[in-house]
Amino acid sequence: MTHAIRFHKTGGPEVLVWEEVNVGKPGAGEARIRHTAVGLNFVDIYNRSGLYPLQLPSGLGGEGAGVVEEVGPGVTDLKPGDRIAYGAAPLGAYAEARLIPAERLLKLPDGIDDKTAAAMMLKGLTVQYLIRQTYHVKAGDTILLHAAAGGVGLILSQWAKHLGATVIGTVGNDEKAALAKAHGCAHTIVYSREDFVKRVDEITGGKKVPVVYDSVGKDTFLKSLDCLAPLGIAALFGQSSGAVEPLNLGLLAQKGSLYVTRPTLNTYAAKTENLRAMAKELFDVVASGAVKINVNQTYPLKDAAKAHADLAARKTTGSTVFLV
Repeated sequence: MTHAIRFHKTGGPEVLVWEEVNVGKPGAGEARIRHTAVGLNFVDIYNRSGLYPLQLPSGLGGEGAGVVEEVGPGVTDLKPGDRIAYGAAPLGAYAEARLIPAERLLKLPDGIDDKTAAAMMLKGLTVQYLIRQTYHVKAGDTILLHAAAGGVGLILSQWAKHLGATVIGTVGNDEKAALAKAHGCAHTIVYSREDFVKRVDEITGGKKVPVVYDSVGKDTFLKSLDCLAPLGIAALFGQSSGAVEPLNLGLLAQKGSLYVTRPTLNTYAAKTENLRAMAKELFDVVASGAVKINVNQTYPLKDAAKAHADLAARKTTGSTVFLV
């Protein structure tokens, strides 16, 4: 029998349960896949806690890798045995096997293994839209990145450096600062003892930055605005410290005609052709070695509750993968 992690009520990690599920046969436009590895992301905590409401009971998880077992009617570009991965799909990755719309699946290149793929799809596709679309990072830019030692942070730092940008990364401690520097950050700021607004001003010689990538939210957002040059963009793509308070838009005028956006992967990757183009760019930059994916923690899928607790307690770095 197939098992999956599900939850019947919102709350802490303890609401996650390992239970039997009936997967069934794929319908029109669907594929049945067997997971080999599944990625853990902070958005999983938002979903589990109820911050992002879901219809319950619900599965969890938005990225994984594995093998196609069977395809439904109308699916012509996949076949049983194909290695696949996904990072922009309906929830339900925390499962041994599942049905999924075939148009959301991406064929894996031979040079990328399943564990790496599961660790990089959601985070890597997020980085793609952030630095190639939300703000087009280019050579000579100096950018500010919060949570630089996290899963998205380590990928973004490397990719931005590859594009010729200088990355300033904020982190929570010296160990994470060393990790961020080893993955592309030219400058690190330990926010627990340094004022990151003051340090950004010093590093840039008062010019500030054209973009801030902020996944922390409540604790950093207003200060992030103070790091922006005129016409700069604050890209708020997460809220690990809590939701940002309602914003007086007059502040954007006062601080230099700033832009604020709250982008999501689901929007950028809504069209299949866009998703595939984004994935190709991600696969290319990883296969070239310019971006290395760090799987720093692995857990059995049935131990998802422990992994959630460790992620929330900031005990993890880089990417975390469940092995199925």
